[in-house]
Amino acid sequence: MVPDDPTVAFAPELIVVPCGARKLDHRARAGEMYVGSYHRACRRAAASLRPDRLVILSARYGLLDPDDEIDPYDTRHGDTGSVTAAVLRDQAVRQGIAGLDPVIVLGGARHAALASAVWPHALTPLRGTRGMGEQVARLAAIARSAAPGASR
Repeated sequence: MVPDDPTVAFAPELIVVPCGARKLDHRARAGEMYVGSYHRACRRAAASLRPDRLVILSARYGLLDPDDEIDPYDTRHGDTGSVTAAVLRDQAVRQGIAGLDPVIVLGGARHAALASAVWPHALTPLRGTRGMGEQVARLAAIARSAAPGASR
């Protein structure tokens, strides 16, 4: 059984992190494209959990590996032309990640809802937070408690 608290010692097969509104102004690897503090907080928390794989959920491109090269964009989730649940399911199948478990989704309600179309049983440790400040605090707590050498 996968624990509800991702800070418990286990290695998730997959962590999904959100894209971000702040981006570079030129083509770059997805792992470098998003420069905002929220995306970076999600990446720090994800790294501390040492997943087998990490993907970025982009509003425009869908599921991205950090090494995928992309162009900057201004699409937000829910906008015309944004990625849909059906597109995400197809991408996950093509990438061989549709059936992974455990999966952790680090992101707000929109990202978690979209990811749940692919991974309905994913852990969503930011669920129930009341805004970005509380989410960032929870992400920092995950990073601290899951870091190597942290007491659990």
